[in-house]
Amino acid sequence: MKDFIKVMKALSDPNRVRIVKMLQHKTMCVCELRGALGVSQPTVSKHLKVLEDAGLVSFQKDGLWVNYQLADGGDSPYAASLLGNIRHWLEEDPEVRKLVEKLPFLNREELCRR
Repeated sequence: MKDFIKVMKALSDPNRVRIVKMLQHKTMCVCELRGALGVSQPTVSKHLKVLEDAGLVSFQKDGLWVNYQLADGGDSPYAASLLGNIRHWLEEDPEVRKLVEKLPFLNREELCRR
């Protein structure tokens, strides 16, 4: 039951749901997520850590960049199930649509220089 609760708690925060929805469309760094959400870098990092601990998000280092993407769900059947379903959920939500529309215009080089 512990793993189930961890996944459910991870998705109980609106910003973490927003992060998952954005990552289903694009691999992103912390600066891009910060720019899209309008929250501080430490806040984004804390959200990513909760999502990672729940098996929902993974990362890869690429030189100076740390790229976050949705996990494959292999570590948790609960994470896998929710990741499969959330792809279809909230796609028509105006707030999610607005975030997804922003994604092509986020320039990581510009955002990370600030």
